Amino acid sequence: MAKENTAQKLIASNKTARLNYDIGDTYEAGMVLSGTEVKALRAGKANLKDSYAVVKDDEVYLREMHISHYDHGNRSNHEPLRPRKLLLHKREIKKLVREERRTLSRDFKSKQIKI
Repeated sequence: MAKENTAQKLIASNKTARLNYDIGDTYEAGMVLSGTEVKALRAGKANLKDSYAVVKDDEVYLREMHISHYDHGNRSNHEPLRPRKLLLHKREIKKLVREERRTLSRDFKSKQIKI
């Protein structure tokens, strides 16, 4: 049996947010993605430059994160700038409602994609 690679691989990072803003707390959240989005992220085709998170109906959505079309996708490829739901605990969402946050980095953690 082959060993799984458990190292994290950084996909994209928002370096200007770290320079322009004072970052207090950081959160790790899952993200709801389609199949072609996962394949495009594994190919490193993501941009967080203008992305931000919004809370709507007690759920958090990441907006303006650009994930390019997957090269080998078909006509049902994903929309590059669609809002993507972030998976956070309720207590974390309540805390985010009180504070303003920006997206800082994306990485692979085992077989999951985290933000």
